[in-house]
Amino acid sequence: MGYHPQYLDHFLKLQHYLLHVDGPLPFDCRHYIAMIAAARHQCRYLVNLHMSQFLRVGGNPEWLQGLEFIPQRLRKLHQINKILAHRPWLINKEHIESLLKTCGQCWTLAELVHAVVILAHCHALASFVSGSGCDQESRIDCRSMLKPTLLGNQCFCDAANGNTNSQELLRINRRKSQDSCVEQDMLWERMQRIHIENEHWDEGCCDGQKTLPYESDEDIESCSLSFLVEDPSYGYQDFARRDEDNLQVFRVQDYSWEVHGFSLANRLYCDIGNYLDAKFRTVYNLQNGLLAKRQGCDSAVFQRAVWNYIHCMFGIRYDDYDYSEVNHLLERNLKVYIKTVTCYPEKINSQMFDHFWKQFKHSEKVHVNLLIFEARMQAELLYALRAITEYMIA
Repeated sequence: MGYHPQYLDHFLKLQHYLLHVDGPLPFDCRHYIAMIAAARHQCRYLVNLHMSQFLRVGGNPEWLQGLEFIPQRLRKLHQINKILAHRPWLINKEHIESLLKTCGQCWTLAELVHAVVILAHCHALASFVSGSGCDQESRIDCRSMLKPTLLGNQCFCDAANGNTNSQELLRINRRKSQDSCVEQDMLWERMQRIHIENEHWDEGCCDGQKTLPYESDEDIESCSLSFLVEDPSYGYQDFARRDEDNLQVFRVQDYSWEVHGFSLANRLYCDIGNYLDAKFRTVYNLQNGLLAKRQGCDSAVFQRAVWNYIHCMFGIRYDDYDYSEVNHLLERNLKVYIKTVTCYPEKINSQMFDHFWKQFKHSEKVHVNLLIFEARMQAELLYALRAITEYMIA
């Protein structure tokens, strides 16, 4: 993220506020929730990080022995965790009610919003971590044993708090981000040759591409996260090919982040909406020369195509958007990469990151992964906050 220091600053502030500033949830619960969120996508990098933080803030080690050892209140959160991670369109007010009205183990609205933001944040962060190849070392190391390493005794908030090592990393990455741009002529010429008839765009905007190959099941299963995962077989299914007759497309004109989600989040969990909104706006306004703004090619158009393509995977549609632009601007290989990172990040490896769009700079690939991160997080929050709204007005 250091390639984009303006974005990194907002990311660090949100991360610090979610996990380390006084709020509705106890500190140990926050890190446990982060663990179960990351475990849905087998992101051992994040699981190890938050396991260390969980123990550091006095978390009960027995919770790490299995689901039967955690409080019933947290156990009930596993249902909403798996749905948000894989099929957020299924979240409804009944799920919210089951958490808020359980005798003796109920959540408050403020606690639930805090938990939901952590879940969505860590689900999307797992996509970024895996999509950028950051999780590969953890996958290798864990083949012997999953250990709560301290990762250099640093946490995400260190740079925001003046940690000198992290500040030096920021300075180095700022210099890297200012390096001379790699020539983009090949990309522009290829985009000129793209024809919409080469690809079929179905009603749901998800064309059922096969996911990318990845390491063997034996490697994936060699480091079990079963003590954090309930119903591990539950996963993403294409919204466009859903079997549920009662599901409808989520239309942003009816419930949007700017008009509805932002104010509700801020009201129930003080200031969290401000932190989230700053991050959403920053990533959407990043100008990285991604499409070399020239010859009438605007990078903002490309960014919107990526954002709307991701939202469409989760059944979210914009009435004012022409979805044929997605086929114009996103080549098939890129769409496969985006869908895999968004929906199946555990299947990504570092080689996939290295080989998609070879003519792009590393910082520009990171930019794509940041768009995936934020679009996915906003999609989960929209569904969860809409369900909370429906519960409140019922």
